[in-house]
Amino acid sequence: MAHYAKIIEGTVVEVIVADEDYISELEGTWVQTSYNSNIRKNYASVGGTYDSTRDAFIHPKPYPSWVLNETTCQWNAPVEIPDIENKYIWNEDITSWMLVEE
Repeated sequence: MAHYAKIIEGTVVEVIVADEDYISELEGTWVQTSYNSNIRKNYASVGGTYDSTRDAFIHPKPYPSWVLNETTCQWNAPVEIPDIENKYIWNEDITSWMLVEE
């Protein structure tokens, strides 16, 4: 059993667990994915895309200012997070990280 994503016009519309024999009987385009990202860079997510040129699944872009990392096919903020000891949230209005007060 493996995970497969159904792709319509480059968009992931469904992700299922099935045998390869079952997938071969289905109509449409199905591409294998891996929940631990061993293949195709990232685990497929509904609403994300499959880039056949990169052979990679790409999650939806979280914010307009974020940039795609061509190596990992993950979205990165245009500004590095200040540190990992504190909690931050992204503020798109000022394109910066904001410290979460607890």
